[in-house]
Amino acid sequence: MATKYERILSDCRAKSILWEDPDFPAVQSSVFYYQTPPFTFQWKRIAELSTAQSQAQTPTSSSSPAAAVFLNETAEFDVVPGKMGDRWLVSCLGVLCSLRNLFYRVVPADQSLAKAQGVFRFRLWWCGEWVEVLVDDRLPTINGRLAFMQPQASNCFWAALLEKAIAKLHGSYEALKYGTRSDGLTDLLGGVVRCMPIDPDTLRPQTLKDQLATTCIVTCLAVKGAASVAKKNIAERLSNGIMVTVNYRLSGLDKVETLMGDSVQLVCVRDTFSSKPFSDKTHFTGDWSPLSKTWERVSTAERLRLVSQLAPGEFWMSFCDFVQVFTTLEVVYLDTDTANDEEMLKNRPKHWKMKMYQGQWKRGVTAGGCRNHESFHINPQLLISVQERQEVVVALNQHTAVEPKVIGFTMYTWDRDYGLTECLQKDFFKNHVSFLNSDYGNTRHVSYHTQLEAGHYVLIPTTYEPAEEAHFTVRILGTAIFRLSCLETQTMILLEPFPALKSEDDRSGGTKVKSVCQYEPVYMQLADENKTINCFELHELLEACLPNDYIKGCANIDICRQVIALQDKTGNGRITFQQFKTFMVNLKSWQGVFKMYTKEKAGILRAERLRDALCDIGFQLSTDIMNCLIQRYIRKDGTLRLSDFVSAVIHLTIAFNQFHLKNYSQVNVIEVHLHDWIKSILSC
Repeated sequence: MATKYERILSDCRAKSILWEDPDFPAVQSSVFYYQTPPFTFQWKRIAELSTAQSQAQTPTSSSSPAAAVFLNETAEFDVVPGKMGDRWLVSCLGVLCSLRNLFYRVVPADQSLAKAQGVFRFRLWWCGEWVEVLVDDRLPTINGRLAFMQPQASNCFWAALLEKAIAKLHGSYEALKYGTRSDGLTDLLGGVVRCMPIDPDTLRPQTLKDQLATTCIVTCLAVKGAASVAKKNIAERLSNGIMVTVNYRLSGLDKVETLMGDSVQLVCVRDTFSSKPFSDKTHFTGDWSPLSKTWERVSTAERLRLVSQLAPGEFWMSFCDFVQVFTTLEVVYLDTDTANDEEMLKNRPKHWKMKMYQGQWKRGVTAGGCRNHESFHINPQLLISVQERQEVVVALNQHTAVEPKVIGFTMYTWDRDYGLTECLQKDFFKNHVSFLNSDYGNTRHVSYHTQLEAGHYVLIPTTYEPAEEAHFTVRILGTAIFRLSCLETQTMILLEPFPALKSEDDRSGGTKVKSVCQYEPVYMQLADENKTINCFELHELLEACLPNDYIKGCANIDICRQVIALQDKTGNGRITFQQFKTFMVNLKSWQGVFKMYTKEKAGILRAERLRDALCDIGFQLSTDIMNCLIQRYIRKDGTLRLSDFVSAVIHLTIAFNQFHLKNYSQVNVIEVHLHDWIKSILSC
């Protein structure tokens, strides 16, 4: 079956037209969605840009511009950022370009400007999977020049088109303003990114060796120094030639013996913006650079041995200089499937094994906020079962690029008092200290690296504040075997939610029963000759009986219909005064529970407290059922009133009653005839 790309390409060729992307049109809002820029963009196809560039050349120019191409295998990486401030993305593309096999996963090589009919495809890691993104070749320009990412001399347009694919995925070019290198490395390499500051006092060569022994990409970068040099559209450089805030890639470590008998630890670094061999044209000019006098300290044989190990773009520097020059490590952990695409990674001793879970924070259901909040326990709970001690990297990714929520996660060791399939309850978190806590940030990605002993752990991904909604992906990478599963609450009744009045209640004349008995005269005025009332008469009775406060909201016809459906045993749609008393006594009890959870304002229950309030009534409910209740009863401001709560309680009570009437074998599975099924639904 033809893919969407193949269908579009075939259709455009048949009609001899260039494709125009209807999902990401060439309009101003595709560039700036929220802000209004001080200029208007003109969208031009690559052929138009190439023609304009050729006409701009003066007759005396010694060389004509290179013809526009999609990709040139031999061209130097010469991409520069545009006006959006997306230098972070240029740095990420440099890393991608230095990993050729992974590069072709993102940028399929079987594309050319001549045969594309204006349609290009790219693959990006998004929301937990590789997705294909199609774009046309209309690019935004200002005064005839590309407004954003552009080549300097190669005239290769793969980067500008890939940038457009990322902008389309995120909604606009403006969204790229909020991106980070971690975002870019994740989207382009499909890995989990961990950022670590380099501490010269604690970082050891063995740490880097251990990282390079696994299927991960280790990159490093330097922050801006006092001696940096700034030029337009060119990355700033330190005095030794190292670019500022650009990801270099670590390739290996080695030791060299000097003529004096000393041993020097060296680090092999790849300039991701260069594919030149180790020579006098290398940008790095510090010790162990091509023209450095440091090489005079080693024998010719040692120099040849070290230089022969260098691939294009690589150079050596001492470990001491490395930790002084570079300030941050950004490590990209790749799972086995992804790493096997890159020859350099495939044969490494340790491969990261990945498990993934995709979920959602939903208001009132699973959006409980961080552990500062009492609703923390309603967040999704993931069980990690580890068979042997191992390194583990945990990553949480929210599925948004613009205005991300503040997110993070907490991990607890499993308490043997709980089953391995049931959620940890509210009291657990009051009595147990967390095993680890990530940082919280308004970023797309949060990660944490740790060692886990054999055992069971519960991971809880959260937003910082309750009631914030978003989809998310949790990825866990380990160096040995482990299991990941989602804990779920089993739906059941813990207490009788609608207990009948006992005969002694009437005889003892409890306060609640006495207060209800005062309504008997009004009841009798509305009742028929059999001393029973229907839903409309109950509605009128409640209007007269209930005090004029927030409980008055329960005097509505829908609740009255539910009360009749719950208590009518005869099928005539009427209830007795005894049944009315039972409802009123239970209503007062439900109001008492409701009050316990309405701390901010009387009569208003925040949705994230509904689960606990229903538990006090007697219902233990799964996430799916809580979601159904919230969908039905939550108001626009994310709260419920007492009438909503009462309706939910009665609704659940009827549903459980209907099920238990047919649960003959007591195995929580029933067979229902269509006739009975429709009756059950209408009774709720």
